[in-house]
Amino acid sequence: EFKLEAIEQVVKYQRSTIEVARALELDPSQLRKWIRQYKEEVSGVTPDNPALTPEQREIQSLRAQIKRLEMEKEILKQAAVLMSEFPIKSLR
Repeated sequence: EFKLEAIEQVVKYQRSTIEVARALELDPSQLRKWIRQYKEEVSGVTPDNPALTPEQREIQSLRAQIKRLEMEKEILKQAAVLMSEFPIKSLR
């Protein structure tokens, strides 16, 4: 959890590595290593020492799945609205 928070500060919030390392009392080179491992994992490369635990990877995967399902739900809502605007004539 601590690693992920540190990584997110740099990757997601675009703070400098040195700034985050100082704030968290880390060696900047250690933080850079975590970030490199994280980016490798995200891109599909399996590093020797994973930056994320299996639980964190599962959470990341589940969040991505939730996002995808929410997008699908919105598309279906929009489709339902469009379909209701153009009633289908009976096939007689």
